[in-house]
Amino acid sequence: MTIDNAYATAQRAADELRSRCGVDAFDVAVVLGSGWKEASETMGSPLGEVATTDLPGFVKPTVPGHQGRIFALNVGGKSVAMISGRVHLYEGNTAANVAHPVRTAILAGARTVVLTNAAGSIDPDHGPGTVVTIADHLNLTATSPMEGDLPPDGFGSRFVDLSNLYDAEARATIARLAPGTPEGVYAGLRGPHYETPAEIRMLRTMGASLVGMSTVLEAISARHLDARVVGLSLVTNYAAGVSAAPLNHLEVLDAGRDAARGLSDLMATLLPAL
Repeated sequence: MTIDNAYATAQRAADELRSRCGVDAFDVAVVLGSGWKEASETMGSPLGEVATTDLPGFVKPTVPGHQGRIFALNVGGKSVAMISGRVHLYEGNTAANVAHPVRTAILAGARTVVLTNAAGSIDPDHGPGTVVTIADHLNLTATSPMEGDLPPDGFGSRFVDLSNLYDAEARATIARLAPGTPEGVYAGLRGPHYETPAEIRMLRTMGASLVGMSTVLEAISARHLDARVVGLSLVTNYAAGVSAAPLNHLEVLDAGRDAARGLSDLMATLLPAL
């Protein structure tokens, strides 16, 4: 799919999403990472729901915890698109596939994008169950959603300024509404294997405090479309070498279920304030 087709397809998907959900325009989009879906279920009043595979350009997620659905909710008077359909590079997807849900939501009106994820903690002070606000990231995926042809007319330059990628004002709002929420730097890798202890030592030296396999490409594509980006990581495990415990995806989902009530309260408070 050429980059022209990527944006045109996202616009068609956006139009279909608004029509199917009965929403003129979304205010906020939330991409739900592993373990975050449970937090969304009681967050607001339902407006509509659509399977992502019923929309142009979407590919089916293959990872447990990612349903492949978009839920439209009214949260504190704002129309919110909850995307439970994240796809990843390690599933065999392109950067354009990964960026497509975010591009669709923005073209459906969302000017703020909240990217959530499950992350391993490199910082021993931030254990499982901790929610960390992403202050910046390291894109170590060796790709970008801006690669390829120039964006079509009407869209910004592919040379995206990422100086204020994770919106400073939104981060201040989180600090005000949820005092004590730590901030960290998220390192995004391709996966799907977990990192080695040596790689985690490298990431710590580079300034990372969180590690995962998503988020960074979505954040870049959102900034390209001039949306505000908010990042929230739920720590589900310590990264390799930080503790002696083995790593597995089931503990990621278990940690999300355990933290669901607190995450729901945080999001229900935060979204109307963004």
